[in-house]
Amino acid sequence: MPAYVIAAVSVTDPDAYAQYAKLAAPAIQQHGGRYVVRGGKLDVLEGAWPHPRVVVVEFESMDRARTFYRSVEYQAARAKRLGAADFHMIVVEGA
Repeated sequence: MPAYVIAAVSVTDPDAYAQYAKLAAPAIQQHGGRYVVRGGKLDVLEGAWPHPRVVVVEFESMDRARTFYRSVEYQAARAKRLGAADFHMIVVEGA
């Protein structure tokens, strides 16, 4: 069953966040993930949505998504992102 890593992001340091993105993309690919949404125009339909950026990455399973998140490659990317964005991430099982 597919799983989706979803991040809601408010970038505070664009240069540092760009370094994160350069490392995160290959880590995602290495672990079998693919971007479904990567930024793009956002239109709030209901409620409050404080983050102007949304990223959705599809993996083949929850286990594969967790393996990606815990990987040395992604943790190196994450280290570049810390302090560069207000960042919230979840993984959710798909249908």
